[in-house]
Amino acid sequence: MAKNKKKSKHGPPSFNNRRALYDYFIEDTLEVGIVLAGSEVKAIRDGSCSLKEGFITVSVDPPRLMLHQVDIGPYQPAGALNHRPKQDRMLLAKKREIIKLARQVDQKGVTLVPLELYFSQGLVKIKLAVARGKAQHDKRRSIAERESKRELQRVMSKLDR
Repeated sequence: MAKNKKKSKHGPPSFNNRRALYDYFIEDTLEVGIVLAGSEVKAIRDGSCSLKEGFITVSVDPPRLMLHQVDIGPYQPAGALNHRPKQDRMLLAKKREIIKLARQVDQKGVTLVPLELYFSQGLVKIKLAVARGKAQHDKRRSIAERESKRELQRVMSKLDR
């Protein structure tokens, strides 16, 4: 008899791409669906996914969004019916949204990156971003601002005591 799994207190898992927030300025975001096999959905529910190296390409003819280099680990009980971990996956969006994204990506230095993968009403969704790359000095400035905010929070919490 199978052991009962404990249900998570927080619901289904969500995966964030924190590296994208460090490497890029986020200009616009969009929530899209993703085409997955059953073993991929179960692997995501188990928490076996990484968006770290992922990127998105756009083709206008036919209008299509493709997700590349996102690692969805194997789901062990699937056995021989398992999926390939880093295969390309199609994203689901309306035609006019895809064309709009294609126009934005045509600009120099602009790309599409996945920010978050999560469940919404039982379906797997991806939040993607139109992003512009940061230079090294911009990254340093972001780190300095973040540290100054933390220091300010520490000082304010000490004053409240």
